[in-house]
Amino acid sequence: MSSSSASKLLGSVLVFAMISVQIVFIHCVMSLNETNSLNQTNAYLHHICINSQGTYKPGSPYEENLNRVIRAISITISNYGFVHGSNGDAPNTVFGKLQCQATPTCPSAALASPPLSPRCPKNKGRIIWYDNCLLEISPINSLGKIDYEYNFYMYNEKDVNGDTNLFNKNTRALLYRLKEKATSKENNNGKQDLPEIGGKRLGMKMLYATGEKSLRTMKLYGMVQCTKDLSIKDCIVCLNWIIAKLPTCCSNKQGGRVLSTSCNFRYELYRFVKT
Repeated sequence: MSSSSASKLLGSVLVFAMISVQIVFIHCVMSLNETNSLNQTNAYLHHICINSQGTYKPGSPYEENLNRVIRAISITISNYGFVHGSNGDAPNTVFGKLQCQATPTCPSAALASPPLSPRCPKNKGRIIWYDNCLLEISPINSLGKIDYEYNFYMYNEKDVNGDTNLFNKNTRALLYRLKEKATSKENNNGKQDLPEIGGKRLGMKMLYATGEKSLRTMKLYGMVQCTKDLSIKDCIVCLNWIIAKLPTCCSNKQGGRVLSTSCNFRYELYRFVKT
């Protein structure tokens, strides 16, 4: 790789600090394990090979650019928690986005790229979700855009005991309260949407919140998050959209989550993240 190519790659990597499908709407029934109450694992959840974005051949310019992007974001993610990078010229441009939650396992997501190869051996576009991380590779730049197409859900196989309507109401109330917290001025005031280039790096907006709600003899725990490239306004739109999927994914269930490439939520009757 020439020095000019290297400079171009490094210059195109946007770093965001972190505190933490219509493939149709994919339905993933997975047991959300209660034994690991404060989950610090980074288990594989789901992946999508985007056939509509085409394929590439081994040794092609696209594959070379893909490997360069993955190396670049792998180096950066351990320090910042969110990275968006690109390399190459059309039609072989590759864009990569990697985001993690506020956990010490975040850097391991940077190594998530090898498992994508056997799952999506020739696809230019591919997405993989881990418990705490998201990795998206595409020939299309999605920076700052809400993705309404690629999403999936999971739920706890156990049903709620007692008044299910009240439980569902309390779950919605908690998630919408966390949406307000994640996008509040207190959480984001003075924070920037994009990093300064070659200057002092300011604090980035959070777009992330956790919390809990007492339910008589138990507690309900929740988390909401948007990717750091979204504006606060678009984060609100994305969270409203994804929380509205609650009745479809998780009605009457003790726990559940919906994940897209732009925002996600989760709730449980056990503590799964620090609140």
